[in-house]
Amino acid sequence: MTDENTYDVVVLGAGPVGENVADRARAAGLSAAVVESELVGGECSYWACMPSKALLRPVIAQADARRLPGLRESAQGPLDAPAVLARRDEYTSHWKDDGQVSWLESIGADLYRGKGRLAGPRRVTVTGPDGTEHVLTARHAVAVCTGTRAAVPDLPGLADVEPWTSREATSAQKAPGRLVVVGGGVVAAEMATAWQALGSQVTVLVRGPGLLPRMEPFAGELVRQALVEAGAEVRTGVSVKGVTREGGTVVTTLDDGSTLESDEILFATGRAPRTDDIGLETVGLEPGSWLTVDDSLRVEGSTWLYAVGDVNRRALLTHQGKYQARIAGAAIAARAQGVPLLETDRWGAHAATADHSAVPQVVFTDPEAGSAGLTLAEAEAAGHRVRAVDYDIASVAGAGLYGDGYRGRARMIVDLDREILLGVTFVGPGVGELVHSATVAVAGEVPVDRLWHVVPSYPTVSEVWLRLLETYRG
Repeated sequence: MTDENTYDVVVLGAGPVGENVADRARAAGLSAAVVESELVGGECSYWACMPSKALLRPVIAQADARRLPGLRESAQGPLDAPAVLARRDEYTSHWKDDGQVSWLESIGADLYRGKGRLAGPRRVTVTGPDGTEHVLTARHAVAVCTGTRAAVPDLPGLADVEPWTSREATSAQKAPGRLVVVGGGVVAAEMATAWQALGSQVTVLVRGPGLLPRMEPFAGELVRQALVEAGAEVRTGVSVKGVTREGGTVVTTLDDGSTLESDEILFATGRAPRTDDIGLETVGLEPGSWLTVDDSLRVEGSTWLYAVGDVNRRALLTHQGKYQARIAGAAIAARAQGVPLLETDRWGAHAATADHSAVPQVVFTDPEAGSAGLTLAEAEAAGHRVRAVDYDIASVAGAGLYGDGYRGRARMIVDLDREILLGVTFVGPGVGELVHSATVAVAGEVPVDRLWHVVPSYPTVSEVWLRLLETYRG
């Protein structure tokens, strides 16, 4: 049985990005349908942002407590792993999406559960769990918001090993005795931090020279140092050549011929777009490909197809995808209303400019690492004439009050021609809450001379801003 319905906007994927596209469409008076094959709320709610941060929060709180006399002694014992995992389960709503479904209903969007596929221009077919088929036609736009999945290397027999990916790492119900983590990015660093603290003996295998390669080099080094001090082993410059499971033991063979034994192995080796089976071939696009878009998030060469969030590979972060959704929703609405000329200039209402210039990110390790905008290497590669200004955060009074033995570092990248900041990086306990101030400075292109008048409260860690500016001015 097949039924057909027409909407102004059809959204493939009900994660945070798809939800926000639908919300912006509804706010503009457009009708919207949302298609989801798994849980409404998507990867972030159930297998990424929320569960990982629920796992990491007790780890960071305990580390902070151990830096303070009066708390240090009572915080020496191991974490109560079952209690931490139970709280994690609460933050994933026990992998049930009733609350998210209610929110979609509250904005007036229609939810279709099942496998959604493009079936030519402006048409989407949805095959429900019971085999029922729906055909949805979009008057104005179809938005692909299907996100990404974990990419694992093509190693013979890997599927038989049943390795962890980010999903298993954030949803596991007990800590493995020994855990090998393959990768050096955010997922690898965060999950190594979490499971080491929850009782696993963790070994991290990094193909490159260090952790967190997309951030300033000192960020990965400080995180590596802390992991080693916590009892983990971090090996750099190594590659995995083979993995087998012998009974309950995973045997990992490295490129130097040595082997490691563990109870589980996590591959945190990148992401791939969930576009392999959504009907891209019916509109002249390659299945499984990343979708290239303009700054209004419209797929290049199309007048009606949008790709929002991870699938366009601009910035694989939930908050950045939600930002894109707000921009895309505004652009879809403006075009539907016949607005003759959209505001697609830099920082315009219909341009996702921050994707290029002011992407913020926090890595919730101990120490935390946070950044906004460009690194020194990125700024130089883009042809800017810049100066990097560094400061030891531990020298700030607020850092010493935060905890004994505070270790941290800050860097700002100054555009010497325009006297504005192109990027800022902080590493240290509690610095995640500093990142938004950096994002405001970078996105707002606040002149350095004006930042001199932005007075940080004393004694807070934010005083590092003043120290950076003093170092720059000399």
